[in-house]
Amino acid sequence: MTFKQRRRTRRWLVGLALAGVATLGWGCGRPAAPEGTLQLWTLQLAPKFNPYMASVIKAWESGHPEAPVRWTDLPWGSVERKLLAAVFARTAPDVVNLNPPFAANLASKGGLTDLTPLLPAGAAERYLPSVWSAAQDPEAGQIAIPWYLTVRLSLVNRDLLREAGLEQAPRRWEDVPAYARAIRERTGRYGLFVTVVPDDSAELLESMVQMGVTLLDDRQRAAFNTPAGRKAFAFWTDLYREGLLPREVVSQGQRRAIELYQSGELALLATGAESLRNIQTNAPGVAAVTRPQPPLIGDDGTANVALMTLAVPRQSDQAQEAVELALFLTNGPNQARFAREARVLPSSRQALEQVRAELEAEQPASADKAQIREARLLSANVLNRARVLVPSTPGVKRLQSIVYTQLQRAMLGQISSDQALLEAEQQWNRYASSRWP
Repeated sequence: MTFKQRRRTRRWLVGLALAGVATLGWGCGRPAAPEGTLQLWTLQLAPKFNPYMASVIKAWESGHPEAPVRWTDLPWGSVERKLLAAVFARTAPDVVNLNPPFAANLASKGGLTDLTPLLPAGAAERYLPSVWSAAQDPEAGQIAIPWYLTVRLSLVNRDLLREAGLEQAPRRWEDVPAYARAIRERTGRYGLFVTVVPDDSAELLESMVQMGVTLLDDRQRAAFNTPAGRKAFAFWTDLYREGLLPREVVSQGQRRAIELYQSGELALLATGAESLRNIQTNAPGVAAVTRPQPPLIGDDGTANVALMTLAVPRQSDQAQEAVELALFLTNGPNQARFAREARVLPSSRQALEQVRAELEAEQPASADKAQIREARLLSANVLNRARVLVPSTPGVKRLQSIVYTQLQRAMLGQISSDQALLEAEQQWNRYASSRWP
C-alpha cells in the first residue's frame, strides 16, 4: 500500500469513527450520560413527535429511574451509515429503530442480539403474527420487535375514471393493462406509476410476489426464473413499451408519482393513508375527487405491509433493559397513541383494536377529515390480509437493484423481457454464491 493509500485509508477510518460518535436530536451538545443510561435511536421523528417521545420517555423513567433514556433521532437516509460507523467505533445504541432489510443485513454480520431468551413469556402474542414473524431471522433468531406499520392503498381520481368510462379502479394486477389502456386512450393521462429506479420503492418487486413469483430459495439463490417470473417481467415490460406507464418511471421515484397525481395527470396513486393530508393541502381540487380504495393484489389476495422495528445491537451491555424499553415503546397504550398522532398503524393487537374502535366511532367535522378517516379505517382493515411480501434477507436491496436494472433495459428495448430475467438470475446468483457459498 502506498503512502497516499495509507493516508486515505486512515482518513476514511477516522471519518467513519467520527460519524459513529456524531448524533442528532436530543443527543447533540448534551453532557455525558449518567451510568445506566439507555441510548435510543429513532428515524425521522423529530421535531414533529418530540412531545410524544418526551412523554413516553418520562413515563419509562418514572418506573425505571435506574435506566434513564437518551433519545437521538436520525434522518432516514443516514441511519445505516451512522449505525455501521457506531458499531465500528463501539458506540452503538442500546435500542435502534430499523426496517427489516437493514435489520437482517446487520444480523447477518452478527450485529444484533437474539431477543428470544430476553423476552417474557407470551410476548409474541401481543403483536400481529404476520409482522412478528417478519422480525425473525432463520439463523439469528428474533432480531427485532415490531413497532409501527403502513399499508399501501389505491387513491383514485374519480373524475378521470368517469372520463375513461370506468366504474372503479382495478383491484388485481391482472386487470391493470386494460384499465391503463382505457385511461391513456380516453383521457390522455396515465393509469398508474410504479418506479423502476433501483434504490427507490420496492412496490414493483412486491407486485411480483403478488403475481406468484418466488424471489429466492432456501439457499438464497434466484427462484424467479419460472413461468410466473417470465410473465411478471413481460407484464411490466409490455406496459412500458405500450406507453401505458409514464416515461419517467425508469428515472424518477415515488415522489414523481405524487407530483403527477396532484397535478391531475395520474388516475391512481399507490400510497399510504397518511399522504392524503398533503394532497388535501397541495392539491385540494384533486383531493376533492379522490376516493381511497383497497390496494392492488394478486390471486391470493395478500396485500403488502411496511414495517418498522426496534432492535438491540449486540454491543449493548444492557440488553435486558433495552428489550424492556422496546417492549414499553411498543405496548398497546403507547402504540395506540403514536398511531393516532402519526396516522400510522400499530403492530400491537391491543392497539389495533383500539384504533379501529376509535375510527369507527369517529364523527368527522369536515369532508377532509371524513376522507382521512375512511382511508385510515380501510388501512386498518387491509391489515387482516397483509404481510411483508419481500423477504428480509441480507442483500435484498442488491436483489432489487439487479431486477430493476434489467427490467429498465427490457422496458427501453435494449433486451427482451426473457433476456432481462435470465441476466437478473445470473447476476444475483453470482452475488449469492460469493456471499452464501
